[in-house]
Amino acid sequence: MVRSYAQFPDETVIAYSDIRDDRTVEILIERPRDWGFDSARCLMPAYRWLDVDGFSESDLDNLESFLRDNAPLIFEFASDPEGGWRAA
Repeated sequence: MVRSYAQFPDETVIAYSDIRDDRTVEILIERPRDWGFDSARCLMPAYRWLDVDGFSESDLDNLESFLRDNAPLIFEFASDPEGGWRAA
């Protein structure tokens, strides 16, 4: 299952998966554009980027910095699918 984590002012949306059997979390990122969406996937904790379409290297650097800063919270939410943002 994939759950929403954040939305930026430019409408970029970040979502995360439950923790997978290999202890990774898949991050899905989308940003609207005129003819569809820019998109990318990132496997954490390795921060391996996959299926990048429309994001520049600078965009990916900024997104990775955001993910690294938020990794503890993302992993906490991903490990407790029923809990999520309940403390917020």
